[in-house]
Amino acid sequence: MKNISVSSLDELVKWVISVDRRLVLMETMKGHNVVRASDIAHETSRSTQNISRALKELEDKGLIECLTPEKVTWKKYVLTDRGKEVLNILEQKYL
Repeated sequence: MKNISVSSLDELVKWVISVDRRLVLMETMKGHNVVRASDIAHETSRSTQNISRALKELEDKGLIECLTPEKVTWKKYVLTDRGKEVLNILEQKYL
């Protein structure tokens, strides 16, 4: 994996904190190795649709990875290395 520049990490951090559902999702990810949308929705009192959208957004940015892409429902997600780096910055500054 190539090294991610500090500026691109900063941009990703700004992107995450710009929408509340993304920040809530990243904060929840720090307490779990593997997550599902329904579990996070229940834990955060948000709709599954809201969390599913955040999961898709984070996946599109390479911050999380779907472990079960062949499934239609009950998909499982984990943080990528890039996601862990962003989460570390978020924990230091915003969480």
